Amino acid sequence: MATLLIVDDTPENLSVLSGLLSPQHRVRAVNSGQRALQAAITEPRPDLILLDVMMPDMDGYEVLGHLQANPATADIPVIFVTALENSGDEERGLALGAVDYITKPIRPPIVIARIKSHLELKAARDLLQDNNLSLRQEVTRRMVDNQLIQDVSIRALARLAEIRDPETGNHLRRTQGYVRTLAAELCSYPRFAAFLTPHNIDILFKSAPLHDIGKVGIPDHILLKPGKLTPDEWVIMKTHSRLGYLAIEQAEQDAERTIDFLGMAKEIAHYHHEKWDGSGYPEGLAGDAIPISARLMALADVFDALIVRRVYKEGFPLRTALKIIREGRGSHFDPDVVDAFFARQDEILAIAQRHANGDFGPATDAAS
Repeated sequence: MATLLIVDDTPENLSVLSGLLSPQHRVRAVNSGQRALQAAITEPRPDLILLDVMMPDMDGYEVLGHLQANPATADIPVIFVTALENSGDEERGLALGAVDYITKPIRPPIVIARIKSHLELKAARDLLQDNNLSLRQEVTRRMVDNQLIQDVSIRALARLAEIRDPETGNHLRRTQGYVRTLAAELCSYPRFAAFLTPHNIDILFKSAPLHDIGKVGIPDHILLKPGKLTPDEWVIMKTHSRLGYLAIEQAEQDAERTIDFLGMAKEIAHYHHEKWDGSGYPEGLAGDAIPISARLMALADVFDALIVRRVYKEGFPLRTALKIIREGRGSHFDPDVVDAFFARQDEILAIAQRHANGDFGPATDAAS
Protein backbone atom coordinates (compact mmCIF):
# COMPACT_ATOMS: atom_id res chain seq x y z
CA MET A 1 0.00 0.00 0.00
CA ALA A 2 1.47 3.34 -1.08
CA THR A 3 1.68 6.27 1.32
CA LEU A 4 0.22 9.57 0.08
CA LEU A 5 0.80 12.95 1.70
CA ILE A 6 -1.97 15.51 1.13
CA VAL A 7 -1.11 19.14 1.82
CA ASP A 8 -3.91 21.73 1.86
CA ASP A 9 -4.80 24.57 4.23
CA THR A 10 -8.53 23.97 3.74
CA PRO A 11 -9.99 21.24 5.99
CA GLU A 12 -12.77 20.42 3.51
CA ASN A 13 -10.26 19.71 0.73
CA LEU A 14 -8.24 17.47 3.03
CA SER A 15 -11.38 15.61 3.97
CA VAL A 16 -12.50 15.10 0.37
CA LEU A 17 -9.15 13.85 -0.86
CA SER A 18 -8.59 11.66 2.19
CA GLY A 19 -12.00 10.06 1.79
CA LEU A 20 -11.40 9.45 -1.90
CA LEU A 21 -7.93 7.93 -1.54
CA SER A 22 -7.86 6.18 1.83
CA PRO A 23 -9.59 2.97 0.65
CA GLN A 24 -6.63 2.18 -1.63
CA HIS A 25 -3.71 4.02 0.01
CA ARG A 26 -2.22 4.98 3.33
CA VAL A 27 -3.10 8.69 3.59
CA ARG A 28 -1.40 11.36 5.69
CA ALA A 29 -2.81 14.89 5.71
CA VAL A 30 -1.30 18.19 6.87
CA ASN A 31 -2.56 21.76 6.57
CA SER A 32 0.60 23.85 6.03
CA GLY A 33 3.80 23.92 4.01
CA GLN A 34 6.02 23.70 7.09
CA ARG A 35 4.20 20.61 8.34
CA ALA A 36 4.46 19.13 4.87
CA LEU A 37 8.26 19.42 4.93
CA GLN A 38 8.40 17.72 8.31
CA ALA A 39 5.98 14.97 7.26
CA ALA A 40 8.00 14.28 4.11
CA ILE A 41 11.03 13.18 6.17
CA THR A 42 9.22 11.15 8.82
CA GLU A 43 7.97 7.56 8.64
CA PRO A 44 6.06 6.31 6.84
CA ARG A 45 7.75 8.31 4.08
CA PRO A 46 5.34 9.43 1.34
CA ASP A 47 5.53 7.78 -2.05
CA LEU A 48 3.70 10.74 -3.61
CA ILE A 49 2.63 14.21 -2.46
CA LEU A 50 -0.56 16.05 -3.43
CA LEU A 51 0.32 19.70 -2.82
CA ASP A 52 -1.96 22.73 -2.79
CA VAL A 53 -0.47 25.81 -4.41
CA MET A 54 -2.29 28.66 -2.66
CA MET A 55 -1.45 28.42 1.06
CA PRO A 56 -0.57 31.13 3.61
CA ASP A 57 2.97 31.61 4.93
CA MET A 58 4.52 29.11 2.51
CA ASP A 59 2.87 28.43 -0.84
CA GLY A 60 3.17 25.23 -2.84
CA TYR A 61 5.94 26.53 -5.07
CA GLU A 62 8.13 27.29 -2.07
CA VAL A 63 7.36 23.93 -0.48
CA LEU A 64 8.35 22.19 -3.73
CA GLY A 65 11.61 24.16 -3.80
CA HIS A 66 12.50 22.93 -0.32
CA LEU A 67 11.57 19.36 -1.22
CA GLN A 68 13.73 19.47 -4.34
CA ALA A 69 16.69 20.92 -2.43
CA ASN A 70 16.70 18.16 0.18
CA PRO A 71 18.33 14.90 -1.04
CA ALA A 72 16.07 12.97 1.34
CA THR A 73 12.90 14.23 -0.40
CA ALA A 74 14.04 15.26 -3.89
CA ASP A 75 12.89 12.01 -5.47
CA ILE A 76 9.30 12.14 -4.12
CA PRO A 77 6.91 12.93 -6.97
CA VAL A 78 4.71 15.98 -6.36
CA ILE A 79 1.34 16.68 -7.97
CA PHE A 80 0.03 20.21 -7.64
CA VAL A 81 -3.67 20.44 -6.75
CA THR A 82 -5.03 23.96 -7.20
CA ALA A 83 -7.93 26.12 -8.23
CA LEU A 84 -5.62 28.12 -10.48
CA GLU A 85 -6.32 27.45 -14.13
CA ASN A 86 -3.81 29.81 -15.71
CA SER A 87 -1.52 27.86 -18.06
CA GLY A 88 1.39 29.96 -16.85
CA ASP A 89 0.88 28.65 -13.31
CA GLU A 90 0.89 25.08 -14.61
CA GLU A 91 4.05 25.69 -16.63
CA ARG A 92 5.75 27.22 -13.60
CA GLY A 93 4.88 24.23 -11.42
CA LEU A 94 6.11 21.71 -13.98
CA ALA A 95 9.27 23.72 -14.56
CA LEU A 96 10.01 23.62 -10.82
CA GLY A 97 9.80 19.84 -10.81
CA ALA A 98 6.16 18.87 -10.22
CA VAL A 99 5.17 15.73 -12.12
CA ASP A 100 1.55 16.75 -12.75
CA TYR A 101 -1.04 19.45 -12.22
CA ILE A 102 -4.69 18.80 -11.13
CA THR A 103 -7.23 21.60 -10.97
CA LYS A 104 -10.06 22.03 -8.48
CA PRO A 105 -12.81 21.11 -8.19
CA ILE A 106 -11.29 17.66 -8.45
CA ARG A 107 -12.77 14.92 -10.57
CA PRO A 108 -12.30 11.64 -8.68
CA PRO A 109 -11.66 9.39 -11.70
CA ILE A 110 -8.99 11.81 -12.98
CA VAL A 111 -7.32 12.06 -9.58
CA ILE A 112 -7.30 8.28 -9.06
CA ALA A 113 -5.98 7.60 -12.58
CA ARG A 114 -3.17 10.13 -12.35
CA ILE A 115 -2.11 8.99 -8.91
CA LYS A 116 -2.07 5.39 -10.16
CA SER A 117 0.08 6.37 -13.17
CA HIS A 118 2.61 8.31 -11.12
CA LEU A 119 2.88 5.63 -8.44
CA GLU A 120 3.59 3.08 -11.18
CA LEU A 121 6.21 5.37 -12.69
CA LYS A 122 7.84 5.85 -9.29
CA ALA A 123 7.84 2.09 -8.66
CA ALA A 124 9.50 1.52 -12.06
CA ARG A 125 12.07 4.24 -11.38
CA ASP A 126 12.82 2.84 -7.92
CA LEU A 127 13.25 -0.63 -9.40
CA LEU A 128 15.62 0.74 -12.02
CA GLN A 129 17.64 2.56 -9.36
CA ASP A 130 17.82 -0.62 -7.27
CA ASN A 131 18.96 -2.59 -10.31
CA ASN A 132 21.56 0.06 -11.14
CA LEU A 133 22.81 -0.01 -7.56
CA SER A 134 23.05 -3.79 -7.68
CA LEU A 135 24.89 -3.56 -10.98
CA ARG A 136 27.34 -0.99 -9.59
CA GLN A 137 27.92 -3.16 -6.54
CA GLU A 138 28.56 -6.18 -8.76
CA VAL A 139 30.96 -4.21 -10.94
CA THR A 140 32.77 -2.98 -7.82
CA ARG A 141 32.95 -6.53 -6.46
CA ARG A 142 34.40 -7.83 -9.71
CA MET A 143 36.90 -4.99 -9.88
CA VAL A 144 38.04 -5.81 -6.34
CA ASP A 145 38.31 -9.49 -7.31
CA ASN A 146 40.30 -8.62 -10.42
CA GLN A 147 42.60 -6.38 -8.42
CA LEU A 148 43.12 -9.14 -5.88
CA ILE A 149 43.93 -11.62 -8.65
CA GLN A 150 46.37 -9.12 -10.15
CA ASP A 151 48.09 -8.51 -6.82
CA VAL A 152 48.35 -12.24 -6.11
CA SER A 153 49.76 -12.82 -9.59
CA ILE A 154 52.43 -10.17 -9.03
CA ARG A 155 53.43 -11.75 -5.73
CA ALA A 156 53.50 -15.19 -7.34
CA LEU A 157 55.79 -13.95 -10.11
CA ALA A 158 58.06 -12.18 -7.63
CA ARG A 159 58.13 -15.34 -5.55
CA LEU A 160 59.88 -17.09 -8.44
CA ALA A 161 62.92 -14.91 -7.85
CA GLU A 162 62.77 -15.62 -4.12
CA ILE A 163 62.73 -19.37 -4.74
CA ARG A 164 65.88 -19.16 -6.85
CA ASP A 165 67.63 -16.76 -4.51
CA PRO A 166 66.33 -16.78 -0.89
CA GLU A 167 68.17 -13.53 -0.16
CA THR A 168 65.91 -11.54 -2.47
CA GLY A 169 62.71 -11.74 -0.41
CA ASN A 170 63.37 -8.81 1.92
CA HIS A 171 65.23 -7.04 -0.87
CA LEU A 172 61.98 -7.01 -2.86
CA ARG A 173 60.00 -5.61 0.06
CA ARG A 174 62.58 -2.96 0.84
CA THR A 175 63.07 -1.77 -2.72
CA GLN A 176 59.31 -1.65 -3.21
CA GLY A 177 59.07 0.65 -0.19
CA TYR A 178 62.02 2.79 -1.32
CA VAL A 179 60.49 3.28 -4.77
CA ARG A 180 57.14 4.40 -3.40
CA THR A 181 58.85 6.80 -1.00
CA LEU A 182 60.95 8.31 -3.79
CA ALA A 183 57.85 8.65 -5.98
CA ALA A 184 55.94 10.37 -3.18
CA GLU A 185 58.71 12.96 -2.94
CA LEU A 186 59.19 13.44 -6.68
CA CYS A 187 55.52 13.72 -7.66
CA SER A 188 55.61 17.44 -6.85
CA TYR A 189 58.69 18.07 -9.03
CA PRO A 190 57.76 19.61 -12.41
CA ARG A 191 59.88 17.04 -14.28
CA PHE A 192 57.99 14.14 -12.72
CA ALA A 193 54.50 15.45 -11.91
CA ALA A 194 52.87 14.37 -15.19
CA PHE A 195 54.04 10.77 -14.77
CA LEU A 196 53.94 10.28 -11.01
CA THR A 197 50.18 10.49 -10.60
CA PRO A 198 48.58 8.61 -7.68
CA HIS A 199 47.54 5.87 -10.13
CA ASN A 200 51.03 5.47 -11.57
CA ILE A 201 52.63 5.51 -8.14
CA ASP A 202 50.35 2.65 -7.13
CA ILE A 203 51.24 0.73 -10.31
CA LEU A 204 54.94 1.47 -9.74
CA PHE A 205 54.72 0.11 -6.21
CA LYS A 206 53.06 -3.09 -7.41
CA SER A 207 55.44 -3.56 -10.33
CA ALA A 208 58.68 -2.98 -8.41
CA PRO A 209 59.02 -6.55 -7.04
CA LEU A 210 59.36 -7.86 -10.60
CA HIS A 211 62.53 -5.91 -11.36
CA ASP A 212 64.78 -8.97 -11.03
CA ILE A 213 62.35 -11.59 -12.34
CA GLY A 214 64.81 -12.33 -15.15
CA LYS A 215 67.22 -13.87 -12.65
CA VAL A 216 65.17 -17.06 -12.80
CA GLY A 217 66.94 -17.63 -16.12
CA ILE A 218 70.45 -17.31 -14.70
CA PRO A 219 72.23 -20.59 -13.87
CA ASP A 220 72.71 -21.34 -10.17
CA HIS A 221 76.50 -21.50 -10.42
CA ILE A 222 76.46 -17.84 -11.46
CA LEU A 223 73.43 -16.53 -9.53
CA LEU A 224 74.53 -18.06 -6.22
CA LYS A 225 78.29 -17.84 -6.68
CA PRO A 226 79.88 -16.71 -3.38
CA GLY A 227 82.81 -14.95 -5.02
CA LYS A 228 83.39 -12.40 -7.75
CA LEU A 229 82.03 -13.26 -11.18
CA THR A 230 84.40 -13.77 -14.09
CA PRO A 231 83.99 -11.50 -17.14
CA ASP A 232 82.16 -14.28 -18.98
CA GLU A 233 79.91 -14.96 -16.00
CA TRP A 234 79.16 -11.25 -15.68
CA VAL A 235 78.04 -11.15 -19.32
CA ILE A 236 75.57 -13.92 -18.54
CA MET A 237 74.42 -12.26 -15.31
CA LYS A 238 73.65 -9.03 -17.15
CA THR A 239 71.21 -10.86 -19.41
CA HIS A 240 68.73 -11.06 -16.53
CA SER A 241 67.37 -7.62 -17.42
CA ARG A 242 66.63 -8.76 -20.96
CA LEU A 243 65.21 -12.08 -19.78
CA GLY A 244 62.87 -10.29 -17.38
CA TYR A 245 61.74 -7.92 -20.10
CA LEU A 246 61.00 -10.78 -22.50
CA ALA A 247 59.09 -12.79 -19.89
CA ILE A 248 56.86 -9.87 -18.97
CA GLU A 249 56.41 -8.89 -22.62
CA GLN A 250 55.17 -12.40 -23.37
CA ALA A 251 52.70 -12.15 -20.49
CA GLU A 252 51.60 -8.78 -21.86
CA GLN A 253 51.03 -10.24 -25.32
CA ASP A 254 49.02 -13.12 -23.86
CA ALA A 255 46.69 -10.70 -22.05
CA GLU A 256 43.44 -9.85 -23.81
CA ARG A 257 43.83 -6.17 -22.99
CA THR A 258 46.49 -3.72 -21.84
CA ILE A 259 47.46 -4.18 -18.19
CA ASP A 260 49.22 -1.15 -16.73
CA PHE A 261 51.39 -2.94 -14.22
CA LEU A 262 52.85 -5.27 -16.86
CA GLY A 263 53.94 -2.36 -19.01
CA MET A 264 55.66 -0.66 -16.10
CA ALA A 265 57.12 -3.90 -14.78
CA LYS A 266 58.62 -4.51 -18.22
CA GLU A 267 60.26 -1.06 -18.18
CA ILE A 268 61.68 -1.60 -14.72
CA ALA A 269 63.01 -5.09 -15.42
CA HIS A 270 64.66 -3.98 -18.66
CA TYR A 271 66.19 -0.65 -17.71
CA HIS A 272 66.87 -0.52 -13.96
CA HIS A 273 70.60 -1.09 -14.57
CA GLU A 274 70.91 1.86 -16.93
CA LYS A 275 72.94 4.82 -15.62
CA TRP A 276 72.28 8.51 -15.94
CA ASP A 277 75.58 9.06 -17.80
CA GLY A 278 74.88 6.27 -20.32
CA SER A 279 77.39 3.76 -18.95
CA GLY A 280 74.83 1.20 -17.80
CA TYR A 281 73.22 -1.78 -19.49
CA PRO A 282 71.58 -3.34 -21.47
CA GLU A 283 71.21 -0.48 -23.99
CA GLY A 284 73.42 2.29 -22.61
CA LEU A 285 70.52 4.76 -22.31
CA ALA A 286 71.32 8.12 -20.75
CA GLY A 287 69.44 10.91 -18.98
CA ASP A 288 65.74 11.29 -19.62
CA ALA A 289 65.82 8.49 -22.19
CA ILE A 290 65.75 6.12 -19.21
CA PRO A 291 62.14 5.58 -18.09
CA ILE A 292 61.30 7.30 -14.81
CA SER A 293 60.23 4.02 -13.26
CA ALA A 294 63.64 2.52 -13.98
CA ARG A 295 65.47 5.59 -12.65
CA LEU A 296 63.72 5.22 -9.31
CA MET A 297 64.38 1.51 -9.18
CA ALA A 298 68.04 2.03 -10.10
CA LEU A 299 68.70 4.01 -6.96
CA ALA A 300 66.51 1.81 -4.76
CA ASP A 301 68.22 -1.35 -6.03
CA VAL A 302 71.77 -0.03 -5.62
CA PHE A 303 71.19 1.40 -2.15
CA ASP A 304 69.76 -1.87 -0.91
CA ALA A 305 72.57 -3.87 -2.49
CA LEU A 306 75.08 -1.64 -0.71
CA ILE A 307 73.73 -1.93 2.82
CA VAL A 308 72.86 -5.62 3.04
CA ARG A 309 74.93 -8.77 3.41
CA ARG A 310 74.88 -11.11 0.45
CA VAL A 311 76.46 -14.49 -0.18
CA TYR A 312 79.27 -12.80 -2.10
CA LYS A 313 79.86 -9.75 0.16
CA GLU A 314 79.29 -8.03 3.48
CA GLY A 315 77.09 -4.98 3.72
CA PHE A 316 78.74 -1.57 3.57
CA PRO A 317 78.51 0.72 6.61
CA LEU A 318 75.58 3.08 6.23
CA ARG A 319 77.85 6.12 6.09
CA THR A 320 79.72 4.57 3.18
CA ALA A 321 76.54 3.56 1.36
CA LEU A 322 75.11 7.09 1.62
CA LYS A 323 78.41 8.52 0.38
CA ILE A 324 78.30 6.26 -2.69
CA ILE A 325 74.72 7.32 -3.44
CA ARG A 326 75.65 10.98 -3.09
CA GLU A 327 78.69 10.57 -5.34
CA GLY A 328 76.51 8.85 -7.95
CA ARG A 329 74.40 11.99 -8.39
CA GLY A 330 74.55 12.97 -12.05
CA SER A 331 76.62 9.95 -13.07
CA HIS A 332 74.87 6.77 -11.97
CA PHE A 333 71.61 8.38 -10.87
CA ASP A 334 69.23 11.12 -11.96
CA PRO A 335 70.22 14.11 -9.77
CA ASP A 336 66.63 14.78 -8.73
CA VAL A 337 66.17 11.17 -7.64
CA VAL A 338 69.23 11.45 -5.41
CA ASP A 339 67.87 14.69 -3.95
CA ALA A 340 64.56 12.97 -3.28
CA PHE A 341 66.40 10.10 -1.59
CA PHE A 342 68.10 12.41 0.88
CA ALA A 343 64.93 14.44 1.41
CA ARG A 344 63.23 11.20 2.54
CA GLN A 345 66.31 9.57 4.05
CA ASP A 346 64.70 8.92 7.42
CA GLU A 347 61.71 7.19 5.84
CA ILE A 348 63.94 5.06 3.63
CA LEU A 349 66.14 3.98 6.54
CA ALA A 350 63.01 3.12 8.53
CA ILE A 351 61.89 0.85 5.67
CA ALA A 352 65.33 -0.76 5.63
CA GLN A 353 65.17 -1.49 9.36
CA ARG A 354 61.55 -2.68 9.26
CA HIS A 355 62.37 -5.34 6.67
CA ALA A 356 65.92 -6.06 7.81
CA ASN A 357 65.32 -9.60 9.09
CA GLY A 358 68.96 -10.09 9.98
CA ASP A 359 70.44 -9.60 6.52
CA PHE A 360 72.19 -6.33 7.30
CA GLY A 361 75.93 -6.44 7.51
CA PRO A 362 78.04 -3.98 9.50
CA ALA A 363 75.94 -1.02 8.33
CA THR A 364 75.39 0.27 11.84
CA ASP A 365 77.37 3.52 11.97
CA ALA A 366 75.56 6.85 11.94
CA ALA A 367 74.77 8.57 8.68
CA SER A 368 76.57 11.75 7.84
